[in-house]
Amino acid sequence: MRDGRLPRQANAKPKPTRTQHPFLSPPLSLSPSLLSRARRQREAAALSGTRRSRSPEMEASGSWDAIDWNQIEDPRSRRSSQGMEEFLLEDEEVYAQGHGVVLLNTDDAGIVSVTNFRLLFVSQATKSIIELGTIPLSTIEKLNDDVKLQSLPRQYDKKQPRELLQVIGKDMRVIVFAFRPRTKQKNEVFDALRRYTKPSQLWDLYAFSCDPSTVDKKSDPKTRLVKEYHRLLSEGSGFEVEKHSFHDNWRVTTVNSSYSLCSTYPSQLIVPKSISDEDLWQASTFRAGRRLPIISWCNPVSGAVLARSSQPLVGLMMNFRNNADEKLVSALCTQNIDVNLPPRKLYIVDARPRANALANGAKGGGSESSSNYLRSEVLFLGIQNIHTMRDSLSRLRDYVDAHGSISSNGSSSAVSLVGDRRNRGSTWGGGSLNSMTQFSSMLGEWLNHIQNILVGASWIAAQIAQESASVLVHCSDGWDRTTQLIALACLLLDPYYRTFDGFQALVEKDWLAFGHPFAERMGIPTVSENGGSQYELLRQPSYGNLSSSPSRSSLGTPGSSSNTSVQSQTSNNSSPILLQWLDCIAQLLRLYPAAFQFSSKFLVDFMDCVLSCRFGNFLCNSEREREQSGVTSSCHCMWTYLADLRASGGSFHEHINPFYDRESYWLPLVPPAAALAPTLWPQFYLRWTCPPESQGGGLESHGHSMRKKYEASVKSKEMAESRSRDIKMKMESMLADLQRERRASSSALAMAQRVRRENVAIKRAIQTIGCTVNFSTNENQVDSSEEMSYSFRREADAVSQQDDNADLSVSISAIEDSLVSETPSNQVCESLCPFRSREGCRWPHAACAQLGSQFVGLKANFDAFDRLSVKDCYFPKE
Repeated sequence: MRDGRLPRQANAKPKPTRTQHPFLSPPLSLSPSLLSRARRQREAAALSGTRRSRSPEMEASGSWDAIDWNQIEDPRSRRSSQGMEEFLLEDEEVYAQGHGVVLLNTDDAGIVSVTNFRLLFVSQATKSIIELGTIPLSTIEKLNDDVKLQSLPRQYDKKQPRELLQVIGKDMRVIVFAFRPRTKQKNEVFDALRRYTKPSQLWDLYAFSCDPSTVDKKSDPKTRLVKEYHRLLSEGSGFEVEKHSFHDNWRVTTVNSSYSLCSTYPSQLIVPKSISDEDLWQASTFRAGRRLPIISWCNPVSGAVLARSSQPLVGLMMNFRNNADEKLVSALCTQNIDVNLPPRKLYIVDARPRANALANGAKGGGSESSSNYLRSEVLFLGIQNIHTMRDSLSRLRDYVDAHGSISSNGSSSAVSLVGDRRNRGSTWGGGSLNSMTQFSSMLGEWLNHIQNILVGASWIAAQIAQESASVLVHCSDGWDRTTQLIALACLLLDPYYRTFDGFQALVEKDWLAFGHPFAERMGIPTVSENGGSQYELLRQPSYGNLSSSPSRSSLGTPGSSSNTSVQSQTSNNSSPILLQWLDCIAQLLRLYPAAFQFSSKFLVDFMDCVLSCRFGNFLCNSEREREQSGVTSSCHCMWTYLADLRASGGSFHEHINPFYDRESYWLPLVPPAAALAPTLWPQFYLRWTCPPESQGGGLESHGHSMRKKYEASVKSKEMAESRSRDIKMKMESMLADLQRERRASSSALAMAQRVRRENVAIKRAIQTIGCTVNFSTNENQVDSSEEMSYSFRREADAVSQQDDNADLSVSISAIEDSLVSETPSNQVCESLCPFRSREGCRWPHAACAQLGSQFVGLKANFDAFDRLSVKDCYFPKE
């Protein structure tokens, strides 16, 4: 994940209708999101009316010869997604599109699309997003449409001209797209990029395109800041608070609840309890931007504090003073509990070079005099300003692009071809020996800046942890170098800030709440009260050549320096301040790989999320501006997104440091000065130009590789155990079914035996009254006049052999009187029966001497047969 985005599924449900954004202030008649969408639709319609795009069908090859340029269609005739539904995010729309475009860095051909969020490049061969060619619009720093390459890839036809578009990103990538000539696709894409990479209003950013009803409003940054204040001032700070602790010496004040004390400070502040709100008002007039000294971190055990402010307004002669300011600064030094210890010392750390501080005195600023503050000492760290840092990063980007294995020139040996053309020594690793020696100074320059910040923050942490001294840090305005040093020192002092939750609390406290101007440093619009307009752009675009460095000249010298050829996304106040701070944390991760819960990959993704402006957390310049614009209630939260991302991967997610050991690193980190020798942060600076090298080395990458293998084995084990459990459950179920069948079979057998005995008894009873029993099936019907007599055994055998599906019928017929009377047995019975009368045998109305004897012939009596009781259960129901 380079820009913190997941593609939307093709069969996603229809998006809900957007509602009006609930802004806190100022009241608007229409939602800014709706206004921006209407404006974008008008601009897209105007753009489509002035540009016609040829969209050739793409084949499966990345070469120019495989593309059919004769088929022309207008892509704007399709809907806003223009066939990219599979790759678009929620509420993402396509404004311009180019087909058959080649990314020279990797020689991939595909479709390039300009959306309201990013420049999207989809490969025609793999039908997937190419990360290198996909960059958020707010991450684009410069555009150049007048690029002439001198080194030509072999597979291209050198006689056929190409139209090139260069995109330079704030995330260290330099990419070049090649458009086929005479299609006007390049002009359409370039015009769309110029329009949407520098929006005129804050509401035009993609972060405001989401449905406000989907935004999580459970907690806001101001509530989380107060929670962090309470942690610092209570036992939850991670330190064992003794009976005589110092947490009662400080208080949380709401004097700035309306941002009238200082518009760039948070609404609630930690100040010494001995300082009243009136003293705060008076002290604020003596600091630049009214950014008076405020406590950022405190140790309730030792009483040491880490405070921040802006430069004092002492003037050129350093002769201006303010009693309230001196009282406030002196209150930062509380008395030690042990009277035998020397008095607590106060260090006033000025992050600027001494010469810069003196130069600011001519503008009314300057630095403190130790004679005006009790037990104080003033030191200068010599960290350069934002402009120097911006230029240094630009040169580093040129160096990395020129010497990487993937270059924007389409060749890994670009420097040897277009670098120092007078000295073409042997080349290796993407450049000549002479040119790499020349560029090594640029790398050292950037690393020197990182080392200065590391050394300064480590020194501050050492004074607080080892000497229990208080430290006040400031630069000119107190929101750039001051924020870097304060946040890095807090990270060293407090182990809580080295966890995921603590990192969020630290960023929201020292970077967001205390007013680091993210909008100005990233070159995006914000809200302002200047010029009578409540919403305007706080930056001015700067135009010019790409760079004066030799590596950038490898792309060729532009034909003209007109504003139409080079478009800059940056302003004069843009600077990689946050990137430097994250770079310092990456250096500490290298020194203490088990001291941080998060990994270097987390820092990379965090920086990408900030630069993408997809979330509202880092928009605007202060807490007040974010509250005015309704960012919290209108935009999604980046912290929630990163937390969900980690939750999706479980304990083995790449953001989690596999070597984290909190028990071993619960004390402050105080690295020695000799260990603070930084190296290039490969995970960030080399990921676009040297992908294998950016992840191939380092203990962390090997740990993640081992954890992935272990995770795979654990999953295999879980799957095997799951299959074993399923088989066991099926066997138990089959055994239970078999037992039930056995019980049912036994019950049926017992019932059959009982019915058989009952049938025998019924048959005998019927036979005793002179009737015969006939059995037949539907298949073999027996004539009703035929009489068949069966013994019990023969009948049972016959019944058992009949088909189960055949219907059994039973017929009973009486024997005629003539047959009975003519039988010899009847004559014998009449002559021998003692109950015989003159009328003859009177059975069954009279007794029978030999009833049941084989010699007695029975005469049917139908009246007696009717009175015979036979149970219905003896015969099956029809």
